[in-house]
Amino acid sequence: MSENKSAAELAAEVKASFDKALDETKTIAEKALTEAKETGKVAASTKEKADEALLKLNAIAEQLAELEQKAARSQKQGTDEQKTLGEQFVEDERVKSFLGQVQPRGRVDFQVKATITSATTDTAGAAGDLVQTTRIPGIVGLPNRRMTIRDLLTPGRMDGNALEYVKETGFTNNAGMVAEGAAKPQSDIKFDLVTTTAKVIAHHAKASRQILDDAAQLASYIDGRLRYGLAYKEETQLLNGDGTGQNLLGIIPQATAYSAPITLTSPTSIDVLRLAMLQAALAELPATGHVLNPIDWAWIETLKDSEGRYIIGNPQGSIAPTLWGLPVVTTQAISVDKFLTGAFKMGAQVFDRWLARVEIATENEDDFVKNLVTMLCEERLALAVYRPEAFIYGDFGRVT
Repeated sequence: MSENKSAAELAAEVKASFDKALDETKTIAEKALTEAKETGKVAASTKEKADEALLKLNAIAEQLAELEQKAARSQKQGTDEQKTLGEQFVEDERVKSFLGQVQPRGRVDFQVKATITSATTDTAGAAGDLVQTTRIPGIVGLPNRRMTIRDLLTPGRMDGNALEYVKETGFTNNAGMVAEGAAKPQSDIKFDLVTTTAKVIAHHAKASRQILDDAAQLASYIDGRLRYGLAYKEETQLLNGDGTGQNLLGIIPQATAYSAPITLTSPTSIDVLRLAMLQAALAELPATGHVLNPIDWAWIETLKDSEGRYIIGNPQGSIAPTLWGLPVVTTQAISVDKFLTGAFKMGAQVFDRWLARVEIATENEDDFVKNLVTMLCEERLALAVYRPEAFIYGDFGRVT
């Protein structure tokens, strides 16, 4: 068998040899059956020929199986890999015959029938570039947190960098009943000047002038994301700022620690919030709202009585979250298992020196020569906590 033949051609030749050997084996087997019927035994020569025929048949069968597998792999590879135009030319039988002549004359008509595929490379039949990608218009943005804390506080504006306010820090009430002609008692009132400063919250983003001109919506999208970033940081600062460096001094670090005015047996989370309201009321600063983490509010809403009925939650209701007559504000800016109950409008005020704004500039020399645009977003504000006792901060005790 020639080494230049394909696996399929070799397999066909071996198959013919296999069929011939199979016929010879059948002939010997029939002779052996005839001898067994006539004489009761098979001649030794016949048995020897049968053994040789079977061995030859098995050897050819193994060779045939190997060649059929090789042919199958070659066929699969041929369908998976697209041959180049040059490969198809040199393998064409008419081209081989023409080039094999001693003095080739005439011409060879070589035609290529390419299979059209989704390939995008420079190959025959490649039509992938014709496929149009489906593009959904706009930008699918990240989820935004709903900001709530600023809305609870009294708004204000300020001039300059410093914010000062006079706070009453003590009052000794000596008012009493006075007889005619007797001296009137004197009461003592103490004041303190509190000073704080406005803090800047800022960040920026860069974009090329070309992309901002070519994608009109991108500028407004970046504007919105930058403003959201300020509000996100502001909410965390209003609640938790520690007052160091350029941080605001937030409400929680100044709030009064929760201390139950009365003792209840096995108080629930609902009971704890009611006692926090009582603590604020006893400080003559009635609470106006609760701030909870969404996990804690879900815990409260799903509390059930001994018969499996919701205590305050109504799965079919659409009423705004309230508890003990006060609105409940949920935000992830407060830690899980913590609560803040207080008189927000009376106890604190946020002052804006600069309202949130976005400025666009190319003043930087490096930006100018590179056609880059800097989008700067910033705000400047101060927080005044007039009455720390107006805010009660504590934990429910569910998380150790």
